[in-house]
Amino acid sequence: MNVEERLLKYVSYWTTSDESCSDIPSSEREFTLAKALKQELETLGLTNILLTDHCYVYAKLPATPGMENCKSIGFIAHMDTAPDFSGKDVKPQIIPDYDGGDILLKGSQDVLKVSDFPSLASLKGRTLITTDGTTLLGADDKAGVAEIMTAVEELIAEGTPHGELWIGFTPDEEVGAGADLFDLAIFQADYAYTVDGDYEGEVAYENFNAASAIFHIKGVNVHPGEAKDIMVNAALVGCEIVSRLPEAETPAHTSGREGFYHLTDMSGDVASATLSFIIRDHDKTTFEKRLQNLRDLAQSMNQKYGPETVTLDIEHSYENMISVIEDKMEIVDLAKQAIASEGLTPLSRPIRGGTDGARLSFMGLPCPNLGTGGYGFHGPYEHISVEGMQTAVRILKNIATHPIRK
Repeated sequence: MNVEERLLKYVSYWTTSDESCSDIPSSEREFTLAKALKQELETLGLTNILLTDHCYVYAKLPATPGMENCKSIGFIAHMDTAPDFSGKDVKPQIIPDYDGGDILLKGSQDVLKVSDFPSLASLKGRTLITTDGTTLLGADDKAGVAEIMTAVEELIAEGTPHGELWIGFTPDEEVGAGADLFDLAIFQADYAYTVDGDYEGEVAYENFNAASAIFHIKGVNVHPGEAKDIMVNAALVGCEIVSRLPEAETPAHTSGREGFYHLTDMSGDVASATLSFIIRDHDKTTFEKRLQNLRDLAQSMNQKYGPETVTLDIEHSYENMISVIEDKMEIVDLAKQAIASEGLTPLSRPIRGGTDGARLSFMGLPCPNLGTGGYGFHGPYEHISVEGMQTAVRILKNIATHPIRK
């Protein structure tokens, strides 16, 4: 199979992860793709193939003769798709020789607009794959899976000398659990790359520091006719908390290295209310200041409305991998050389999110992120070009054939 055929096959599997479930995998349906990949790896002749009870797939492609004295390389992608939008019954639209204009998504009659996605203009003349508007596409990250599998198949078929490769496919990346049970005793790469980015030629090695924060608000509910100086309306306290955070520091008003507070859920009534936030920032010091701002805000509310009116739970999610990667820049340089070999200017932007690679880097496996060539992830406007995927395959092969010597 070529990379296009693989992507179309893989997106036919419904693998949406479930953010309401703490099991790994969060959904048994993720095993459908995992089992298919295991069988495909066996057919290709890889070794050390394992599908775990928690839906992780591992495999090894041994080094070719003369390349055994090189550090082993890992390629990793995730099999689940985001729960933000439906991933069931995906019906891709294939557009050969794309004309560079707006695209009708025929299932929903919605339109993929160049004005919303200016990068579409650069894809003119290519074969474009979009959704039909009723689902996401699942190129995040089934394009990464397809690109890794195709690179491996081509390396084997061409007999090109390469270092030892480890392949890993994870569940539940989209719900933040992809690295939770990743077993480095099995996956014995010296360094790795997640293939989970967007732009062609991207190698990213900075990501957000991340935490979640939940305000629990306890009100005092009495008859409104007798409420003066007694009632504490938990819902209004919640609104006050939101109003006291900087309006300009939200996702809709930030970009690049700018961090934010993001209210993801708000519910409640007079008696009780809950506010759920995620907090993100690339700079560690600024990130910690954001968390302290929330603690100070909770304390201020308790001083105003009474002790224990507000409790705050903060949970750290992941850290910026730059603190690990900055001492391993040779793996970034290798990726940049592989990208430049394809005539592209390597693109390194701070990731406004996280990857399995960020977690794995702190577990001892340095792991920058490579672009897949996809755009508009997590919704009905997701799209990717066949040529972009083919470029990603060649970049992976360039990395595999130029491993770092021990």
